Amino acid sequence: MALKLEKKDWLEVIELAVTWIAAMGMFIYGVAKVAQFNGAADIDTPVSELSGQSLMWAFYGYSLSFALIIGAIEITGGALLLFKKTRVLGGLLLTTVLTNIILQDIFYQVNAGALRAAVIYQLCVCIILFLNRDRLFNALKQVLAIGPSSSFNKKRIFILAVAFFLFVLLRVGEFYISTGGF
Repeated sequence: MALKLEKKDWLEVIELAVTWIAAMGMFIYGVAKVAQFNGAADIDTPVSELSGQSLMWAFYGYSLSFALIIGAIEITGGALLLFKKTRVLGGLLLTTVLTNIILQDIFYQVNAGALRAAVIYQLCVCIILFLNRDRLFNALKQVLAIGPSSSFNKKRIFILAVAFFLFVLLRVGEFYISTGGF
């Protein structure tokens, strides 16, 4: 007796395959952050003479903690992809990180192989999000839902006015604190 796969089965096969590709890539790149930028900040070349990739490597190498946080986000996103209930969240988390990586790879002219890998992982994430678009749109509807309290009445206008006044006060305070004006 031969098993016959239906369309939904094939979509699950595709989803699992691209999920495993993206998750494995994120695990590898995330773990590699421990050593990837080690010593990269120890350069004797003037900044004006550095290539874009060398400049970026020096930037990341300056703070190992920053690189480790990015690696932890990559690993977390990859782990979230592996479970159906957290796959959309993992996809959204990885999209933010991968978009940043892709842009840096382009603008700092990082190794073309690294750029291609990041694009492949982002395409995998896009496929995952597309295959889970109903769940994604339902989550967005919940987050962006406008309830009955959003109707404009006198109380709502008063709340908005008080909130705006508080915003202005907080913004002025933020300005003075951040510029050392106090």
